[in-house]
Amino acid sequence: MSGNKRKLQLTPTQIIAVVFAAIILLGTILLALPVASRSGQSHGVIPALFTATSATCVTGLILGDTWTMWSGFGQAVILCLIEIGGLGFMSVASLVIFALRKKIGLRQRMIIAQALSVSEMESVVKIQKWVLLGSLTIQAAGMAVLFIRFLPEYGLAQAAKWSVFHAVSAFCNAGFDIVGSFAPNANMIYFNEDPVVLITLMALIVIGGLGFFVWQEVATERSFKKFSVYTKLVLLITVVLLAVGALAIALLEWNNPETLGSMNTPTKILNALFQSVTVRTAGFTSVDQAALTEGSKAVSIILMFIGGSSGSTAGGIKTVTFLVLVLFMVARARRRSTVTVFRRTIAQDRIMDAATIAGLVAGLAVSGAVFITATCPVSFTDALFEAVSALATVGLTAGVTPVLNLPAQLMIILFMYFGRVGILTISLGFLMGDRAEDRFRYAYTNLLIG
Repeated sequence: MSGNKRKLQLTPTQIIAVVFAAIILLGTILLALPVASRSGQSHGVIPALFTATSATCVTGLILGDTWTMWSGFGQAVILCLIEIGGLGFMSVASLVIFALRKKIGLRQRMIIAQALSVSEMESVVKIQKWVLLGSLTIQAAGMAVLFIRFLPEYGLAQAAKWSVFHAVSAFCNAGFDIVGSFAPNANMIYFNEDPVVLITLMALIVIGGLGFFVWQEVATERSFKKFSVYTKLVLLITVVLLAVGALAIALLEWNNPETLGSMNTPTKILNALFQSVTVRTAGFTSVDQAALTEGSKAVSIILMFIGGSSGSTAGGIKTVTFLVLVLFMVARARRRSTVTVFRRTIAQDRIMDAATIAGLVAGLAVSGAVFITATCPVSFTDALFEAVSALATVGLTAGVTPVLNLPAQLMIILFMYFGRVGILTISLGFLMGDRAEDRFRYAYTNLLIG
């Protein structure tokens, strides 16, 4: 009997995957209730499942405008799912444990460490407390700025509701909005000439996408020279991606009358930067994604594919994963057998992990795009945009989501789940439980490459 119990015991990675699925199921049940619908009639299981998955996986893809479809109760459910999905269910559980002044055991520490993508077991509780305090403080600051901005024009109740919902949605990189009462499906297009709203959202998105470990190190060390190699890489690649992305989008959309073309120069620059920020997993949109040029869609797909940083609210293959692959290709092109950065050598297994993640996501994205084009009346570019958006938990769409049929909707639901929980985490947790080294090896063979 004891042996069977040990076999049934789940690992931390498996627990995270299972609990995320359970949260989605609970959200589906609540959103399927008539009280969750603005019309008072249930939207059914599939729309509820799609929305619950999108919210819990902080993606932002929707089958219909959030304000138009869902009542105040439904929006509250979505907001709770976003917060739990963004911070991780263990963060919320830890908040309760801390409030009750209970001790966190070894198994709980292991789950928290896995959820935060950290390896230091001794300091994981301290990091978790830091994550909770920092997250709530940053969100509160964003709420305050947005509330002050919305109050004069929209009144106390609307300002409070909008500031809370959009600050949480931005920080958690979810991309859900509730401005549909003024402009259904417009998202932040309604505020694309408002620098206060866009800059506040961008700040929340970037901070949420840096990663919990980076926050802690920046706050405690306060010197670039003292930062770890990982934090230095995250900060550098984030700045580079934001700048390059904004420049590319500005050049490609500058004269496009359906996006930036009709705006004045400062507004064009602001919206190009916002697109560069939001496309890396936030899901808000200040310009019509369907109206983007093919070049801008390609740039957006690349930025979505990369995503944010590990241990954050963002998705994608992650910034450092992408940089490791670039450094590896540069090293191999120079006929070097090791990859180095900041006078440190990157372990070969880390490089293999990066290649595995990138390969899996790329393969799934292309396969998903082919499936969408085969089942729905959309172009391959728009289908790839949709597939990468789901896998990278971005939430942007080039007008594809509303026209997806049931099989495509189910595929997107699976993509969002895998993208949030982590494809590599799932495969290692469920399929690679035995980490023992191979007991034998076959003889080596030479192959022609390139």
